[in-house]
Amino acid sequence: MRGFFTRFALVFSVVALAGQVPATAQDADPADTRWSFAIHGGAGTISREDMTPQEDAAHRAALQAALDAGSKVLEEGGTAMDAVEAAILLLEDEPRFNAGRGAVYTWEGSHELDASIMDGATRDAGAVAGVTNIRNPILLARKVMTDSPHVMLAGKGAEDFAVEQGIEIVPPSYFDTERRREALERMKARQLSSLDVDLKFGTVGAAALDRNGNMAAGTSTGGMTGKRWGRVGDAPIIGAGTYADNRSCAVSATGWGEYFIRVGVAHEICVRLRTQHRLEALTAQLGVPKDDNGWPETVVHASELDLEPEIAQKVSDDVMDDVEKLGGDGGIILVTPEGHALFSFNTAGMYRGRATSDGVNEVAIYGDE
Repeated sequence: MRGFFTRFALVFSVVALAGQVPATAQDADPADTRWSFAIHGGAGTISREDMTPQEDAAHRAALQAALDAGSKVLEEGGTAMDAVEAAILLLEDEPRFNAGRGAVYTWEGSHELDASIMDGATRDAGAVAGVTNIRNPILLARKVMTDSPHVMLAGKGAEDFAVEQGIEIVPPSYFDTERRREALERMKARQLSSLDVDLKFGTVGAAALDRNGNMAAGTSTGGMTGKRWGRVGDAPIIGAGTYADNRSCAVSATGWGEYFIRVGVAHEICVRLRTQHRLEALTAQLGVPKDDNGWPETVVHASELDLEPEIAQKVSDDVMDDVEKLGGDGGIILVTPEGHALFSFNTAGMYRGRATSDGVNEVAIYGDE
């Protein structure tokens, strides 16, 4: 009986080891360190037929600029948090995307912006919702994380905190764009739903793995055209639109927020990946040769195992399938501790880009790219 409990304790310890954080870059030869980065600018009904060559080129240029900004931080040894911030700042200032300058209008004709950011090393997080005069909500979200005891601030309280922290304040008219105004007018005149005028979800986001093995994710949005009653989607909600955990992944989402909240998309993907990592470690341990007394000759540690990109892709696709079964659509970007930068979306297209220390550097828009 004693042998049974001893073996049970060994198996339990293996599973526990499998849940530990994988070895970081400090444990490796500096020449072997790697970084990975992914961005998105929204998903939805995006087809070549609806894009002029000029608009196609402009969107790709904006995505490339954001991708390059984050990649530069990582290439030079900067943190995942700084890379995420650098990319989202550019996307918030680009009026083609539904975040910051290009935010959609509420039913009343104003703008209410949301953002969140999370540090995978500590699982510290910050978020803001329903702010109306913050030029770059991602900066305020990070300040909530670093300079307040809270995770989320909303509305006027968040704006008061921004003033205290020296975050740039702009007049609400800064976010006005003719294209977004026309969408609201068309929605009201034809009694359409927001989904009829928001052919794409222009939420922006980034996910990163830095050379120290730390991860981060961030998301920023203007929400849905014609939203009312202080509606808040998934973008500022940690676990729904944003999540980062060094043990599993960093995720940023874009799509029909109500469904992403109900599924808990970002956290769900990370939990499934962490569980998969544990199973892989346990399976490997069971295959270790035994000594004459039946004891394993070695103990497998999770840091010795890398999950294949196909596994991470399937996990992401399965979670997005769950969203679709409930009636929602959209997409996610995903970065893993192994350095994989992946996408999963159930829409016709998704503004996206990825770069890695292995030389990958690409942006894409349509589903067949």
